[in-house]
Amino acid sequence: MRRALPPLLLSVAVAVLGGCGGSSHKTTTAVAPKTTMTAAPTATSTTAGAGCAAVGQPGAHPERTHQSPPTGTLAANRTWTVILDTNCGLISIDLAVRDSPKTTASFAGLVQRGFFDGLTFHRIANGSDGGPFVIQGGDPLGTGVGGPGYKIIEPPPSTADYTRGVVAMAKESAEPAGTSGSQFFIVTAPDAQLPPQYALLGHVSAGMGTVDRIAALPTQGDEMPVSPVVIRTATVQSH
Repeated sequence: MRRALPPLLLSVAVAVLGGCGGSSHKTTTAVAPKTTMTAAPTATSTTAGAGCAAVGQPGAHPERTHQSPPTGTLAANRTWTVILDTNCGLISIDLAVRDSPKTTASFAGLVQRGFFDGLTFHRIANGSDGGPFVIQGGDPLGTGVGGPGYKIIEPPPSTADYTRGVVAMAKESAEPAGTSGSQFFIVTAPDAQLPPQYALLGHVSAGMGTVDRIAALPTQGDEMPVSPVVIRTATVQSH
């Protein structure tokens, strides 16, 4: 039996994002955090967290919220890996091409366009027990409200488990199972015990040390890290 989700993630419902990828509501793994930001952070220099290089807070990229959906799918007979180069280290994600052909093709297409370059991990969430839960990124606005301007719907298998290292796509609570835009989360708990509603993207194949480093950073009341965590570049490889 699945235990209840952390109360912070169940506190308030959210509405559907607009067609251009933005609204006043956050896209999360369950529902919105307590605080909704309406403006992107300004570009200021901050002190890095332990093991992370100091970087300036990047600005918003509203021009990226009007993407057209990528077409086609990735070859299922190859291994596709997205590498996130962050100021806290590298994270490699092997994409779940067979389970999620539409979701992975969309994500890889955005990577190839440079969509994720310069974006942040804007959310570090703990569970009700105070332990790690998820880290979340991929918002071009940096506030938790942005997306690429389109949605993909690909329900995950009913047997989907969101355990440590699993990467899935964030959605709003009112949206159908498997809805995704560009925001994704990496599970940092042994088992997040989420229902099978979040489109599977893949799993971390290397760099969980980086993920843990990000998860340990101090946060503000809205679950945003005090010091920015920036995806310098995202690339996709196949073999």
